[in-house]
Order: sequence, then C-alpha cells, then structure tokens
Amino acid sequence: MELLLTSDSPMLSLTFDHREEIIELHKKVSSIEAFLKNSEKQISDYRAMTELEARIKGFANVAEDKIEYGLREAMIAEDEMQRGKAHEELRESLQRVAKDIDRVQKESKKIQHHKGSQASTLSLLRDTSSSEKLPNLEVSNNMVGRDKEKKRMLEELRRVSKDELKVIPIVGMGGIGKTTLAKQVFNHPSIKSRFDVRAWATISKEYNVKEILLSLLQSIINIDDKVYSRDEDELADLLQKKLKCRRYLIVIDDIWSNKAWDDTKQCFPIDNNGSRILLTTRHTEVAIYARSSNLLLKMNLMNSDESWNLFKSKAFVNESFPPELQTIGEKIASKCQGLPLTIVVVAGLLSKSKRTKEEWENVAENIKSFVTKDPDEQCLHVLGLSYNYLPNDLKACLLYFGIFPEDSEISVKRLVRLWIAEGFLKLEGDLEEEAKNRLQDLVDRCLVLVSKRSADGRKIKTCRIHDLVHELCLREAQSQNFLFIRNDKTESVPRVGCQWISIQKSQQTDVEFQDEHWFRSLTHKLCWLIRTPTDDDKSPLRRIRSIFLFAAPSFSNNSNLKLGHLNLIRVLDLSSMYFSSFPLQILTLFLLRYLSFSTRNSFGIPGGLCRLLNLQTFIVRGPVISFIKFPELIWETTQLRHLKLRNFYLPDPPSSSIDGETNLFWPNIQSVSGLIPYCCTKKILSRFQNIKKLCIRGHVYDYGVHEEDMDLRHLVDLHQLETLSVKVDRYQVSHGSSRFHKSPVLHFPIKLKKLKLVGTCLSWEELNIIGQWPNLEVLKLKPNACHGLEWRPIEGRFPQLKFLLIEGTNLKCWKATNDHFPALEHLVIRHCFHLEEIPIEFADIYSLQLIELQNCTAKLLASTVLIQEEQESLGSKAVDVRSYNDPAECELSGSDSDSD
Repeated sequence: MELLLTSDSPMLSLTFDHREEIIELHKKVSSIEAFLKNSEKQISDYRAMTELEARIKGFANVAEDKIEYGLREAMIAEDEMQRGKAHEELRESLQRVAKDIDRVQKESKKIQHHKGSQASTLSLLRDTSSSEKLPNLEVSNNMVGRDKEKKRMLEELRRVSKDELKVIPIVGMGGIGKTTLAKQVFNHPSIKSRFDVRAWATISKEYNVKEILLSLLQSIINIDDKVYSRDEDELADLLQKKLKCRRYLIVIDDIWSNKAWDDTKQCFPIDNNGSRILLTTRHTEVAIYARSSNLLLKMNLMNSDESWNLFKSKAFVNESFPPELQTIGEKIASKCQGLPLTIVVVAGLLSKSKRTKEEWENVAENIKSFVTKDPDEQCLHVLGLSYNYLPNDLKACLLYFGIFPEDSEISVKRLVRLWIAEGFLKLEGDLEEEAKNRLQDLVDRCLVLVSKRSADGRKIKTCRIHDLVHELCLREAQSQNFLFIRNDKTESVPRVGCQWISIQKSQQTDVEFQDEHWFRSLTHKLCWLIRTPTDDDKSPLRRIRSIFLFAAPSFSNNSNLKLGHLNLIRVLDLSSMYFSSFPLQILTLFLLRYLSFSTRNSFGIPGGLCRLLNLQTFIVRGPVISFIKFPELIWETTQLRHLKLRNFYLPDPPSSSIDGETNLFWPNIQSVSGLIPYCCTKKILSRFQNIKKLCIRGHVYDYGVHEEDMDLRHLVDLHQLETLSVKVDRYQVSHGSSRFHKSPVLHFPIKLKKLKLVGTCLSWEELNIIGQWPNLEVLKLKPNACHGLEWRPIEGRFPQLKFLLIEGTNLKCWKATNDHFPALEHLVIRHCFHLEEIPIEFADIYSLQLIELQNCTAKLLASTVLIQEEQESLGSKAVDVRSYNDPAECELSGSDSDSD
C-alpha cells in the first residue's frame, strides 16, 4: 500500500480512482502497526499478542492481495468494459477489508485495556521466561571449557584498585553459557573473599523493578513480610544503605533492554572501592550501553576441543569414555556447532539412551531432529525467547532465513535485496542501508552469525545462522503458514495461504550439471498445480509470493516453465536453473520485483520486460561468453535498483523532450554489474546519477581504442559512486600487450572509496595517479591489473587507503615507505612469484594490523619476519602475518570475498 501511494509508483495511474480508499486503509493498518509496537512494551501475555498479531498480519496480507490482484486484472484488461469491472471489484474488496480491519482494531483495544490492567501484578520471581528455570543448563556450577573467559573475568574482578564502580557485560546468544560463566565466577573462592557483599538478580523482558530489588536484597538480608510490603523507593533506599561503603559484586542476569539497566543502576552506590557489576545479555547494544570504558566479554561458539570435552563430561558423568564411541562422539559434538546448550542437551539425552555405536551413528546423522525430540524442548525454548522478544519488524526478517537450506552461507547483498522485494522495509530513506541496519540488529542480538566481512572490515559480506536458530525459523514460519519447504523427502503441497516456497535438495549429489531429472520429479506436483488455471481462493498457490530454487544447477526447457497463474508473485529466485533464452512466461508476472536465473547462452531481452513495472532486481548469471542485449524499453522499468549480468548491452535512452534533453529514467538504481565499456557513454551514464556501485566488464578492444565517447571519462560525473570495478576478461590479456589507450580508468568521481581492477595492464606510474583520489580506502589489483617490474609510489598519495590487494603481477621490486601508505591496515599479496620483499619501512606504519600472503616466495615471507622484528625492537606490537599455500585457507580468511 505504501508503494502505491508514492509519487513515483509505477501503478500511479491505475490506483488514481481508488486513492482515497487506499489512503484510508493505509491509515488503519498504520494505526494497528503502531499499536503492536506500543503493545510490545506494555502487554506481557505473549500468546494473546501472538494471536492478535497473526490476525492483523492476516488481514493486512489479504488487503495487499486484493489490491495487487485487482490492479493486475486492470492491467491485463483488453477493453474498457473489462477494466471497469476490475476496478469495481477492487473497490468492493477494499471496502470489505476496511470493515474487517475495523473489527480487529476494536478487539486490539480490548486486549490492550485488559492486559494493561494486569501489568502491575507481574512477578519476576515467578516469571516462566527466567533463565533460573533451567538450573541444569545455564546455571550449572560444573562448567567445562571457557577457561580463557573465566580467567579474564577473575582477573578483572580481582584487580586491586580503588577506582569507580565498573560494569562488565557478558554478551552472547541464548544457550552459549553466559549465566554459567557468571555463576562460576560469582561462586569462586577468591571472589567470595574479595567482596563484602555479593548479590544476584535475574531479569527478563517483562521485568518488575520492585522484584529486582527484592531479589538483590535476598542475597544480603532475610526478606520478611515487612520488607516485602515496602514500595519501590523504600526498597531502593534500603539496598543503597546495605551496599554503602562496602565492596560489592552484583550480577544482573539476562537483561534485555537499555531501559532495564536505567531502571536498576540508580540503586548501586559509587564509593570508588573496587565494586563490580556483571551483566549477562543477548543484545550487544545493551552491553555497549551499560559497560564501563571498553570492558566487554563477547562469548563465541566453542571450538572443537572445548565442544568435545564438554560432551564427554555430560555424556558419561563420573565414567570413562568408551574408546569405541570416541570417533562417533567427536562427530556428534562437532555437529552441535559449538553451542554449549545443544551439547549439554544432546549428551544428556544420549546418557539415557542405548550406548551403542549404531544408536550414536543414527543420532549423528540428524542432530537437529534428535534435539527436537527432547520432551522439554530446552534448546528451542531458550532460543525461542530471543524470537518472542524481537520487534515485529525484525521477526519477518529473521524468519526469512528459513527459506535457505541448513548451513547456508548467505550473501548479504542477496538477503538485503530480497527483504526489500518482499516489502519488509518502509519506503523511506536508503532502503539498502536500512536493511543492513536490520541485519546488524539481528547480529547484535546474537541470532545471526557473521561469516565474512568486507576488506575494510566494516561491512558484513556473508552471514549464517546456527542450525537450532534455523530450526526455530522453520517451525515459526511454517506454523504461521509463511513457508513451505519442498524437497526429496516431502510429498505434500503447500497449505492455502502459504507465501514462500523453497525448493531444496536434502541430499548431496555428485552429479553437478545433470540434475534436471531430479528437479522435474521433485516439482511434478507443484508444476501440476502451477499449470492448473484457477480463480479459487482455496488453491494452495493462490497467494504464493516467492519461489526459491536451491539445488545443483539444472537445465530447463523454457516451455516447461508454467508460471502465468501465479498472479501475486514478487520473488522468483531460480539462480541455479539454466535457461537457453529469456523465459517469456515471466512477462505476465506484473508484480514481480526480484528475478534471478542463469544461462550459458547469449540472447536478447524482449521488449515486454517493460511490463514488469515493479522490477527492482534483475540478475542473470552465466559464463564469460554469455552476452545479454537489452531493448530500448528497458528504460521504462523505473523501479530498478540492481542490475547484475555477466556482460550486457544497454541502448541509448530515448529523448523525451523537444530540445533533446533527457530525463532521469532510473532514479532508484543502486548497482549495475556487467555493463560493457561501449555503453559507458554520457547519454547512458547520465541515467545513473544515484548509482553507488558499478562494474564494467568487456574485451580489451571495447575500451575506447578509437572513439572518445567510448572511454570511461564520464565516470567522473557519477557523483554518488562509491565502488567501481573495471574488468578486462582475463583470457583476452597478456603481459605488456593490449593495454588501455589514453588511460581511461583514471577518470574517477571524488566519492570513490573502493576500486577493483582486473586485466587492465596499467603501468605502476599510472597507478600512482589513482593514489591522488582522497577518499580511496580499498584498492584491489587483481591478476594483470598492473604491469611492470618496479613500483615507486609518490609521497602524499593513497592518504586514506586501508586495504591493499596485489595479485598476479610480474612486480619484482617495491620501493615504498610508511609515508606512501600512512593509513594502511591490511595488506594482501597473492601469486606474486617475482616480488622479493615488502619494504622494511612498513614497520613504521602504525595502523598496519595484518599481512596475508598466498603462494608467494620464501624471500617475501622472510621480509615480513624482519618487519615484525623491527616493530618489536621499537616497542610496538608486531603485525599479524598469515601465509597460505592452499587457496581454500585464504578463502576461509575472508580477506577478499566478492560474494553477491
């Protein structure tokens, strides 16, 4: 609805007659949305709120469906009579939906009044969400592993000082052992003797300050009815008096919000006597907000040794571990993915089962299934708290991870574009940045794990989730009928109203490009439903909005793809399916926002693509030889944000006025990848004024050999461009030949921060000119980017460069000093078989933190040792040096990943 009301909506003309009804409906939905956000803070009955939330979402989805279906019918109408009928049906649908939402609004107000009156009766000590309810897991005194974390905590707490009160947060995902660590430290003999007073309080999302105060006082004095009857201010005053002038240790366990900390911190006197407060939280934002200076302990997943030791101690308590079970036991421990809660639960269940190799092998095959058979569902309960307490706008973002197969490493670019296409974000500001902020929020809440970061370390490139979080997402998404998983183990079809279909292969295969038979058999029943035209609201696929294919690459005969009846489809992610030409059936999916598939051929895009007025992301993957040609009508897809192909041609945009001046046709474009250099003309690039990322790829002879209007000089006019890649296909280039003419790559916009060059064969002198760009932070010189035996940088260049990659050059001598790269933090050198040393002067680059070498000479590695020795002799911390010979090792380091 929000999109339809924007001034640049592609369907503005279609919605004109219904604008008032849509505005009124949008107001009502926004009002209920505001109510839900407010209720998250006030209403504690999660089940009641979940039921209400589900009903509201249901009506909102129906409203969206009715509007979009009506607009589609109006678009495909062949005459005025059909168009008029479609508009009349849409008007009636909007009126019915408005009445339904009015009823929900009345019910929500009743719930708010009823539950709000009960809020004051909550008791933290009886809160079922408290982690105290799991004494055998997180509050166990018999901790195994975490020796480094425990040692660090004890040192910090025992540090002799008379400084002010210090707050030390322990942050990590649910079940990672925060409370267990805090309990171990709290009860350590040296801590008992050091502190005069020790007190513990467990907080949950629905906390009560009075009960927190009572819980802390229970550790100090005997609580009687007289104390219990005091009000909050009196209890706070009593606690202050009991702590005053005494060295105290307070543990605030399981704190969820900044407000909870603000409500409790006033109770703790500051006497500068070495008192300490430990906080445990799942939310990094809370930890940073509450901490003193830089004190913060981030608990990571256990490594393999820690996991194995913990597993042994729980599977065979006070018994020796049978040698015949060790190999399979190590496998089981590894499959718990380092989460102590999972390890403890699995080991505990195994300790009560048959201790045979066959039984344990069955468990190892499906750890997740075994864990979910736990009658108490301890793991899912603990992790479920994190989901239950998410803001509504983050819940959908987290559940979306369920569409990806288990153990997937997910490209953040892909995830962000999908979230935007699904409509998870409000249409205001920078949508991509807002989506990344939401992802960071999920990371800060310890629900999403970072796999790889960008070269400068600032951005997340890929991410993943723990298997148990994945199971949580699947359960919740399926229970709300958002998601249907179709694989070679599932014979069922989606329920009516399902929105996302994810087609996956549950078993690995050795067959790589011959998987069409499997895909056909897997999707047979779905294809039958898709091919069956129906206007029946009870059709399982009536409301499908997204289809994903995760499988080994498969080929498809375009005629076999029947999608015309999926009227509401927004996302079609078929990137592992190869088409010989553009699938024409897609042109009827007028509401499509995200389209991705693969090809091994070259072909033209039909002009009918302009009918996909809502298209935001268009991706075609393929080999170097594939080439895509767009028609002039492509410029009418004004909602386009991301265009990614291997090599593609864009025609000149049409003139739209008498004087020949052109308008901005792609105001929303954010990234373009695969544009051939022939198309980097002023006419075309003038349509990219808001672009932030551009990748130019082509053959060497495409780069402006003769005509001035074919070089890259017009890039300087892209004032918002931050990331640029220039690629000359590698198989076309040899050292010292086919070099660029007139140095076209040197015309860069002032905002450029990241530059990647591949196969450009620039001289090192020309590269020095690039160094004058003041904001350049990342420079990647991939194979054949530069040519020449010696590089002598010029002082004053590369003032902000933080990351430098040099790969596959014939460079032999590098004459540089610390003044040439004053801000360098990370240096990567790969496959430079002639380079003999890194300048010793790099020992004086105080910002340098890491040097990575892959497949380089022994002399080059030896030069890094000299740099380390020089730094140590100067009293500085030696730079970290990592050397790889295996490409897979370098990939794991994440130093230069280009995932998309």
